[in-house]
Amino acid sequence: MPCRNTLTERLIQFDILTLFPGMFTGPLSQSILGRAQAAGLLHVALHDIRAFATDRHKSVDDYPFGGGAGMVMRADVLHAALAAVLAPAPAEVAEDTDAVSERPPVIFLSPDGEVFSQRIAQELAALPRLVLVCGHYEGVDERVRQCCFDRELSIGDYVLTGGELAAMVVVDAVTRLVPAVLAAESTAEESHGDGLLEYPHYTRPATWHGETVPAVLVSGHHANVARWRREQQLRRTLERRPDLLQDARLTDRDRAFLHSIGWEPVHETPRT
Repeated sequence: MPCRNTLTERLIQFDILTLFPGMFTGPLSQSILGRAQAAGLLHVALHDIRAFATDRHKSVDDYPFGGGAGMVMRADVLHAALAAVLAPAPAEVAEDTDAVSERPPVIFLSPDGEVFSQRIAQELAALPRLVLVCGHYEGVDERVRQCCFDRELSIGDYVLTGGELAAMVVVDAVTRLVPAVLAAESTAEESHGDGLLEYPHYTRPATWHGETVPAVLVSGHHANVARWRREQQLRRTLERRPDLLQDARLTDRDRAFLHSIGWEPVHETPRT
């Protein structure tokens, strides 16, 4: 494992339980996630749920009681997989000072779950280890959901073939918030970093297809640039995601600017 400055850097570990571990190979080895693993900031352990099936056919699913379409993942197989993952300390991080001594949260990726957000990503990034369970087929036996899952997360109001793509989204969004994976300034200024969408970006050439870069960005006046960017964040959020403004961290100047461009905040009706 690469050496790390433990004063400023720490490891985050994901244990991912899936029926299709091969789906993760490409995405996890590229770009930021690949570099984070090489630097010893991220460790991902993939666990094939099918390996814990006990019959000769390696069955992980069965028909639902009561009838209905689709197949249901078996509680006994999934429970055995979770027990194996949670019982021992992972050999890969056993010598790390940040290794987890307490049981990590078990998160099930499901369309029924709480909608994943930047706020949740920030919350999870503070933890040293997370266990992600990827569902498949029609769902999983309700008994294992009740006994074994600490949290259920959805990445949106649509249905995927399985939880693998959702797990990749969670790993990416959480890992980029781990100290030293990205510059702190970079993550702070991204969309949703402060509850707002990000401001527009420009680079060379200064003129392209007759369109020029906003003059303020080449003025060299840092305060004006900062103000322009903030106003662009506010304007873009109002135009595209006005719902975000209700919970965004807004200053009095922010509110005054928003009012000047037509914002009408929604006030809760007092309860009687």
